[in-house]
Amino acid sequence: MLLEAKHINKRFGGLQALKDVSLSIPTNTIYGVIGPNGAGKTTLFNVLTGLYQADSGELLFKNHHLLNAPTHKIVKRGIARTFQNIRLFSNMTVLENVMVGCHVRTHASALGAILRDGSTQREEHYIRERSQQLLQYVGIDRHAEKLSTHLSYGDQRRLEIARALATQPTLLALDEPAAGMNPTETSTLRNLLLKIKKDGISILLIEHDVRLIMGLCDRVAVLDYGELIAEGDPENIQRDVRVIEAYLGGAPL
Repeated sequence: MLLEAKHINKRFGGLQALKDVSLSIPTNTIYGVIGPNGAGKTTLFNVLTGLYQADSGELLFKNHHLLNAPTHKIVKRGIARTFQNIRLFSNMTVLENVMVGCHVRTHASALGAILRDGSTQREEHYIRERSQQLLQYVGIDRHAEKLSTHLSYGDQRRLEIARALATQPTLLALDEPAAGMNPTETSTLRNLLLKIKKDGISILLIEHDVRLIMGLCDRVAVLDYGELIAEGDPENIQRDVRVIEAYLGGAPL
């Protein structure tokens, strides 16, 4: 198993945001998390990626204990993420944004960066080449020298994914990557996610687009009021009475 979250609890004052949530993500999987607004989806993501500290529970990633570990340690272990609200460096070019992600795996010291020794220059050359390859991979290499703020909304989403891939993750966690996209952009995103999975990277996906989730994910977990109410393949999730009642007020998915 790639990732195992066991009995995760998180409280904000009097609000129990996550209550005894457990889920397991196999390798080579697109794993979706859905639920109504306020169900705890983003809170779960933030716990799994180190932005929030869980009150209790256990998190195993490739058999390493990572619950409440620092964010940089989680990234180095192989979990990368994007955010519901786009977080790019607007004063940097598209290429430079991806290069920032590559630096998680570099070895040059501050002194090397100042002196520009041969090793540092070779590493910087590799980072630039690798970043160009990732921009081509997500389909926005033609925009490499633009400021990131000048990209279209859909291309900014793909740039965030490229920057996350630059950290060389085993698990890519995406928080509503299709939010605000038109049907064409969503279709392009779907094809990109399938390509990422085919290339050996598992995906953990929060998404409000139920059609996208059901047509893309291998397994789906459903949260409601901070509790896991269902988990399984998309076909069974769509028939689950608890999911229908909690997520769509009784109407079929």
